[in-house]
Amino acid sequence: MAKELARELINAGVHFGHGVSRWNPKVAPFIFAKRGNIHIIDVKKTLRGLLIAKKLLAEVVSSGKDVVFVGTKRQAQKAVEAAAQKCGMHYVSHRWLGGMLTNFRTIRSQLQRLQQLEAMAKDGTLESESKKQASRLKREMRRITANLSGVRNMSRLPGVVVVVDARKEYLALREARKLGIATVGLLDTDSDPDTVDVVIPANDDSIRAVDLILNELADAVAIGKTMVSARREPAQRPRRSRSRRPALARADQGKSQAGADQDKPQTTADQDKPQTTAEQDKPQTSAEQDKPQTSAEQDKPQVVAAVEQSPVQNPEPASSETKTEQQEPEKPAP
Repeated sequence: MAKELARELINAGVHFGHGVSRWNPKVAPFIFAKRGNIHIIDVKKTLRGLLIAKKLLAEVVSSGKDVVFVGTKRQAQKAVEAAAQKCGMHYVSHRWLGGMLTNFRTIRSQLQRLQQLEAMAKDGTLESESKKQASRLKREMRRITANLSGVRNMSRLPGVVVVVDARKEYLALREARKLGIATVGLLDTDSDPDTVDVVIPANDDSIRAVDLILNELADAVAIGKTMVSARREPAQRPRRSRSRRPALARADQGKSQAGADQDKPQTTADQDKPQTTAEQDKPQTSAEQDKPQTSAEQDKPQVVAAVEQSPVQNPEPASSETKTEQQEPEKPAP
């Protein structure tokens, strides 16, 4: 696969650099040789940078972040738009507005203005304006559409910025570095490799070479999307049936409940409840034996003894005959 890709890149002229007089000495590690006052780029270094960039894009997209393709030069505009639309990401192909990342809130307000103008053109409000006012509003709508149509759906800052020709897109690279956003750049022999994080040395003036490299990066973004979709799918666990058994109380809860029962005062029904045989035969503890008796309890045995010793208060009544004999005195004998 790498050999076929290298052959396609060589046929597209990816190895041709700029003239010797226009080179940047920092690009020396990526130069293979010099032919006719033209530097030749090492294709092995191009493949290596392309593989590193693909891996980076896949990891960033799998984490849920977006990618922005930037290429405002004429040779890269169509390739940038095609690659971004292929993987469903954002792009800037007309002009990079200063503060597009660092002043993202203002950019969002401009996009809201664009939606307002489109709504006016759709319901006929724009045509009802004066001729001069309608012309001004249409011109404003065309300008915002040309500059921001590629980032219309970008609701947050991206995770990676891919640029074509780092020398031309220096504003985008500066803003990305200021915000700590990773950058991937297609660099020719006249660019500075220190301005980007991942360098892909290539001929940025060749339309076919730029198209091939951006297509490979778009495929990596698509792979990263499949990874994030698979990662977001939760693992389905078997549903546990709820047990109908009553929940068992914990040991500490049982102890606390027993303590609460001991501290709870007895009611009248509990006091009048007769004791069982086991409770009667139960020996008294030392605390119960040492408990002082009240005055009523001390007098109780004396009262019982007095009642037992006293004679019967209500004897049985005598019969009527006996009563009569007792009442009538005996008469003396004649």
